[in-house]
Amino acid sequence: MTSRRLKEFLNNNLEDLKDKGLYNVINPVEGPNGPVIQIEGKQLINLSSNNYLGLATDERLINACNEATEKYGVGAGAVRTINGTLDIHIKLEEKLAEFKHTEAAIAYQSGFNCNMAAISAVMDKHDAILSDELNHASIIDGCRLSKAKIIPFKHSDMEDLRAKAGEAQKSGLYNKIMVITDGVFSMDGDIAKLPEIVEIAEEFDLITYVDDAHGSGVLGNGMGTVKHFGLSEKVDFQIGTLSKAIGAVGGYVAGKKDLIDWLKVRSRPFLFSTAITPGTAAACMKAIEILSTSTELQQQMWENSRYLKQGLKELGFNIGESETPITPCIIGDENQTQIFSERLIEEGVYAKSIVFPTVPRGTGRVRNMPTAAHTKEMLDEALRIYKKVGKEMKLI
Repeated sequence: MTSRRLKEFLNNNLEDLKDKGLYNVINPVEGPNGPVIQIEGKQLINLSSNNYLGLATDERLINACNEATEKYGVGAGAVRTINGTLDIHIKLEEKLAEFKHTEAAIAYQSGFNCNMAAISAVMDKHDAILSDELNHASIIDGCRLSKAKIIPFKHSDMEDLRAKAGEAQKSGLYNKIMVITDGVFSMDGDIAKLPEIVEIAEEFDLITYVDDAHGSGVLGNGMGTVKHFGLSEKVDFQIGTLSKAIGAVGGYVAGKKDLIDWLKVRSRPFLFSTAITPGTAAACMKAIEILSTSTELQQQMWENSRYLKQGLKELGFNIGESETPITPCIIGDENQTQIFSERLIEEGVYAKSIVFPTVPRGTGRVRNMPTAAHTKEMLDEALRIYKKVGKEMKLI
């Protein structure tokens, strides 16, 4: 029998979320997550996927995945430290290290796991973490898990970071101090000020940690935000995901060999969770090979991004200050945002609403993610629908 108190808690809070426009409805996709998707039998132009380069449905990755699955089976069979480390995992990590220009790398089951694993393996209650106030939820949770003192600094505000780094150092309270930032911020699409962050880190002896989930495959000829700024030798932790531009699933940490060795013996998701599947590892290696030998997909992605941004801006939508393919249309009011997204879907564009707690209250938006797989015709149709719905709702 369900607890009465639990039932009351769930009913009251779910209704409250719905009333405030904060309840998220999940729409199952019937088929592959490509530039066009099918939901409830309807074809929709897909502008909500992180599949930046279209590699999630690329035949080369599918073939590599199938071949590895035939050879190794569908699962690794164990955690990495017992006998779940297959030779294909080692090959993937070697490729990742080469790709990120680091001495070594370690693969995890998800990008979220990376931040839960890496931060808590190195930082503890005797340490402090300077964290950008708009960092991803996985960074926030990883910081909390470490039990270190969390010192937020204003978003990309280098004066605030410098002041708080100085205060933390002068206090003498902490054994180690880390500065953590996203490379690309997922809701607004702006890029971290890594050169300034590294300069401040060198001044105050801070450990540097960059979560490049939305930068890898997108910036630095695909190698990420750190490479984009030429800072591969000056960032201690490079975190990446295998589930966005790479097109599969998983995550990784790249850095010095000693750091990776430490994570292999002290990071809990590595120690206590089964390794990524062999098919996933093979698909990721194929994606890295493609990114390392060609820039065609990145160029197409950026061309599509510029085209969509310009079109939305000319229509009069507020697209913020994005510097990457991430293109928000900021509506503001949460209920209006939900209605706007629903109307776009009804007209043929899947652009999912994003509201609090993912973004601050009053900054509801639909986030558009143009990819290399979109055609100009698809983007033109999307812009036509945006114009129609925007005028109908008096948003433009």
